[in-house]
Amino acid sequence: MKNVTKYRKQYFMPPVPSMKWAEKDRVEKAPIWCSVDLRDGNQALIVPMSLEQKIDFFKLLVKIGFKEIEVGFPAASDTEYHFLRALIEQKLIPDDVTIQVLTQAREHIIRKTFDALDGCKKAVVHVYNSTSVAQREQVFHKSKEEILKIAVDGAALLKKLADETEGNFSFEYSPESFTGTEPEYALEVCNAVLDVWKPTADKKAIINLPSTVEHSMPHVYASQVEYLCDNLKYRENVIVSLHPHNDRGCGVSDAEMGILAGADRIEGTLFGNGERTGNVDIVTLAMNMYSQGIEPELDFSDMPSICEAYEKYTGMSIDMRSPYSGALVFAAFSGSHQDAIAKGMKYREEHGEEQWTVPYLPIDPTDVGRHYEADVIRINSQSGKGGVGYILEHNFGLNLPAKMREAMGYAAKAVSDDQHKELLPEEIFDLFKKKFEDVTVPYSITEVHFKQHNGIIAEVTVDYKGEQKVAIAAGNGRLNAVSNALKKQFRLEYDLITYQEHALEQSSSSRAIAYVGIRDKEGRMYWGAGVDQDIIRASINALLTAINNKEAD
Repeated sequence: MKNVTKYRKQYFMPPVPSMKWAEKDRVEKAPIWCSVDLRDGNQALIVPMSLEQKIDFFKLLVKIGFKEIEVGFPAASDTEYHFLRALIEQKLIPDDVTIQVLTQAREHIIRKTFDALDGCKKAVVHVYNSTSVAQREQVFHKSKEEILKIAVDGAALLKKLADETEGNFSFEYSPESFTGTEPEYALEVCNAVLDVWKPTADKKAIINLPSTVEHSMPHVYASQVEYLCDNLKYRENVIVSLHPHNDRGCGVSDAEMGILAGADRIEGTLFGNGERTGNVDIVTLAMNMYSQGIEPELDFSDMPSICEAYEKYTGMSIDMRSPYSGALVFAAFSGSHQDAIAKGMKYREEHGEEQWTVPYLPIDPTDVGRHYEADVIRINSQSGKGGVGYILEHNFGLNLPAKMREAMGYAAKAVSDDQHKELLPEEIFDLFKKKFEDVTVPYSITEVHFKQHNGIIAEVTVDYKGEQKVAIAAGNGRLNAVSNALKKQFRLEYDLITYQEHALEQSSSSRAIAYVGIRDKEGRMYWGAGVDQDIIRASINALLTAINNKEAD
């Protein structure tokens, strides 16, 4: 691409090595979560949410388990102001939930923010100003000293107004565009703000390090975060927070590496909604922890309902491949994947396995409200015997012989390919019955009698193309005797290769299903199944279906 030379590095590495985070292999515990769906997420919508939608969304966030929720920028618009007032006046904020409001480090905006908080029991007041080289030079035309003064003056006004108010307010400061700021200068500004607030164990302050725009690979952000974590004043009384955006598609990686680097708190949104390419996706971040045995302290056990509510409130659509939440993220269409999943599930059942290690499924889909039958094994022209067999077994109780699964798999692939569509479980079951269960053309048996004499003798009345004939032969069992009678009467050539049976229902009136596989002289296999309360009759029907399928071929 010819214009690549106009791009240059817009980030800064710390002045000293800051790579201790790289020695850790996973996040050990959940961070403090703060949802910014109602502010950062809302301002990214083409049509922002109404007051009623925001209230409903707030209740959803509380139900999921968020204890900190940024509810808006009350000085920015009447809608945000009235939303905050509704939460306070209607007493919609649970005692264990802290709301957060955002304000620029400008006096009139800070004062209006405190007016909006009148009567609020507790809140985080989040003040910010931009510190990056690009913003200093191009937007504000101010020196480092002047930018630092904006931050300090804003912090001082927050403290003054909070001291004059009955509410229980804590403070948060963000050096906006942190990722484009020299780490030494960002540290200087943050420490100057902390010197104003003088946080204590009972009154901690939040320093938020936003990846306002992703400029670098995630390890650079982690090193920047670690540098500040190691050098902030009052560190034991400071909560280091991250607010990653997703411009490079690395929001989740930034957050995970940032936690390894020492961060205590994450600000993000459900499903990554936010300006430009979005914020960090808290669903993915939390479920990544869950998949490694870490309790995320957020409840996504009914993911389908959360997705439905989110799409209703925001007008946004969740991509079908969105991690953990998308409609197809657990779906396997590939035959080899389906086979591995089916065998993995069977292994768990047989071994009583507690640890989740099923191939191709990073978590148990039922943990997020998905179902194996509807959401995991999906059948189309790419599918194979494993998936089809799994659906017939788990949905309809049919445990087909291995080679018959293969034949049924090819049958399903052919129909899906011809119709250019996915086959639903009921369609697969109907196809099985049509092709393999009680096929009665051209041969059908109307009557069978057995007697025992030097083995078993079968007398079979057969309807062949409208003409009835009686066939008689002996065998070493009833099915073998019927098979020999048919071969003898109609000069059929095949070998009975496979016979398998099992009950379909566990009751006094349970039916049985039998599977029969025969092989012709060229080595081709043909299959049939029969269902009846009498296992002998089921077996005969299965044999007859296999013969009819051979004749049809």
